[in-house]
Amino acid sequence: MLIRALRFGADECAVATEPVTTPPASGWVWIDVTAGPEDMDSLAALTGGLGLDALAVRDTVEDTDLPKVDDFGSSVHVVLHGLADTEIATFEIGCFLSEACLVTIHEEPSPSIDVLWDGVQVRPALAGGGADVTLARLADVATRRLVSVLDAFDDRNEELIGSALSADADFLAEITAVRADLAALRRSVHPQREALDVLRRSTSRLISDPGRRRFSDVFDTASRAAQGVDGARTALAETLEAYRGAEARKATEVTKVLTVYAAIVLPLSLIAGFFGMNFVDLPLLNSRAGWIIVTAFMGLVAIVSLGTFVALGWTRRPSGRTAGALLGRGLAEAARSPAQLVGAVFEISTMPIRTVAGSVVRRPKSNDPH
Repeated sequence: MLIRALRFGADECAVATEPVTTPPASGWVWIDVTAGPEDMDSLAALTGGLGLDALAVRDTVEDTDLPKVDDFGSSVHVVLHGLADTEIATFEIGCFLSEACLVTIHEEPSPSIDVLWDGVQVRPALAGGGADVTLARLADVATRRLVSVLDAFDDRNEELIGSALSADADFLAEITAVRADLAALRRSVHPQREALDVLRRSTSRLISDPGRRRFSDVFDTASRAAQGVDGARTALAETLEAYRGAEARKATEVTKVLTVYAAIVLPLSLIAGFFGMNFVDLPLLNSRAGWIIVTAFMGLVAIVSLGTFVALGWTRRPSGRTAGALLGRGLAEAARSPAQLVGAVFEISTMPIRTVAGSVVRRPKSNDPH
């Protein structure tokens, strides 16, 4: 079990301190714990003196819950979902808010907590506002990291559109991988939005008016994330339809070639069958130039048939360039529109959208601290 703590004062940066088992006399502390089910006894000893609900603490390390809010009066239990740093996967962050403490518990390292932890130690503006405001800032960072995946989806979807229009053999495996990533996000984004909605409307004495206003801002971000995930899923569905259309077009082209070939060969087979009958009075049968005449006639029939098909446009290969350009632009705009977001509070690494082959698509980091 890894434990660290920060002490917060008025209008100053947070400073590292020893973890406490009782609420401090002045100011407030943030205790961050990385622990698993095997650390339950040590964790209970740490949180018992802070007045945290023992069952909620146990659930945090032993069960996986969707984002939610539980108000116990003397403390508020908030479950957030954070995004892992190397793959599209979320994990639970259990947050316990009391009058003088903020306790965060998670089983694996959290990039969202780490970036906020470092920020409050160097920027007084980030350290102010109380434990509830800090919790809102943590929710903001965690939610914006979920949103950042949608930016990478834009580029990934452009590649999928190109594969769909060419009916690439690997397209189905690729789009299945991306849909699995988006499904993992959707399972977290929508419940997290509902949890933030509860917090911004909360009447708990532990959440101040500034805290509720900040939670309201984070709720807006989560709402955009939810809309973005839904929009991305719609874009993937349209891309899949484009792939099915491209496959149908290729099948039609093959059928068309076979049809034209059969239509040319059929009258030739009829002529060859006619002169191959076992009758002695067939025309040109005894003529030395008969086979030349029949062969020339068969060639003429083939040329006239082919010319007819060319004139009708049946042998022209349909070009998907114009349709592909329009479809690609339409889907890109559909996926891009919900991902137009305001800058995050901190510099946040953009997460990859994975592919079956293991390659990733990343967008550049934003250097805007706001």
